[in-house]
Formats: sequence, structure tokens, C-alpha cells
Amino acid sequence: MSEVLRIEGLRFAWPRSPWTLDVPSLVLEAGDRVFLHGPSGTGKSTLLNLIAGTLLPQAGAVRVAGEDVAKRSGPARDRLRADHLGIVFQQFNLLPFLSMVDNVTLPCRFSKRRRERALQRFGSLDAAARHYLAALGLGDAAQASRRVIELSVGQQQRVAAARALIGGPSLVLCDEPTSALDTRNRDQFIDLLFAECAAAGTALLFVSHDLSLAARFPRQQALGELTASAVESPEALA
Repeated sequence: MSEVLRIEGLRFAWPRSPWTLDVPSLVLEAGDRVFLHGPSGTGKSTLLNLIAGTLLPQAGAVRVAGEDVAKRSGPARDRLRADHLGIVFQQFNLLPFLSMVDNVTLPCRFSKRRRERALQRFGSLDAAARHYLAALGLGDAAQASRRVIELSVGQQQRVAAARALIGGPSLVLCDEPTSALDTRNRDQFIDLLFAECAAAGTALLFVSHDLSLAARFPRQQALGELTASAVESPEALA
């Protein structure tokens, strides 16, 4: 199997803070499904931001699809992120005045790789978006054209999940992606996430406090077992 993520000797610290995140090694291959857990403030969200290239380490390397994230320019990191990463962060980062469908298709507007994969499978970006929305219980045709600002938090979270999956990225990063979902929608989301990642050979790094989900993952990882040190930082709680 091909290697999707490799972290070696990673170190990150916020300015003027005693908090340090050290990750000596972490490797994910295509199709891996990893459940990452740990107490609040120990750096789980910070680690995902380092993988995504929205933060850069002070030492060590983060390689996504074989590329050292920190050694690429800002625009090159943006392209790498668009091509290879699907991300569900806690803030969702949706565009509030666009429709659900338009938000879901955004990665395909910025990534030729993901656009071609979506078109090959579904024939159009609109059809691809509606497939994921329907699988997450948002399939009503009239509803799909609603602006995101009109949706509940739980609905917005599902739109963010659909956006992360479209176009079969190499790696999906999820930061508490089921926090606003009820049990039925949570299970529906997990089922879709696993099915789509399996179909595309996508690796999954899933951060959650909901330990009841851990048993569904073949690989479970406590952040404390990865890190040499992790002390709570206000900035790490993003």
C-alpha cells in the first residue's frame, strides 16, 4: 500500500508558551483508518493543522503524499491541500451565502485531480455533491439549494463532511466531526465515511472525544502515546 502521511521528529510550540507538541513518528498508508483520542488541550487539533499545513513545525517533517509540507511555498501548500486533503474542522469553514451544493463542490473548483475523479465517477460535480448530501440525509432537491447560513449546526457539519469526501482525497482529517450530530446521523456519517474511504483508498485520521466510536476503527491511537510531551495551551484548543 502507498504511504499517504509520514511524520518524523515533529516539534511545535506556541510563542511564549511552555506547551510543546512532540511527535517522533506517525505513518498512515492508503486505506488506514485511525481513531486519535486524548484529553482537551493536548494538541490533537494542533496536530491536524500541522498535517494540513496551516501551521508549520519548528522541527521535523510532515510529508503528505510524499511531499514535505513545510518546504513548499504558501501557494504550493494550498495546492497540496486541495489535491490530497479532505478536512472537517470544528469551525466547518463553510461559505455561508453559498448553497449546500456549491459548498460541497468547492474542492473540485481548486483541484484538477479531485475534479476529474468526481467527474469520472458521477458525471458532473452537481451529481457528486448531491450523492454525498443524500447519503448524509440532506438529499431533498429543494433543500440542496439552500444557503448554508439557513442550516442548523448539525446540517452544516454534514455539509462540511460531504465537502471533505468529494473527489476522493488521499487523506481525510476529521476534528470532532460528529459533535453536533444525533446518534442516527452520527452512525450514518461514520458508515458513509468508511464506505467512501474504502472505495477511494483514502486514509482517515479521526479525532474525537466520543470513545464509543473507537471500537469501529481498526487502529486506535492515544495522542499521549505518540508525544514526548504535551502541556495544555489555550491556542491548542482551537
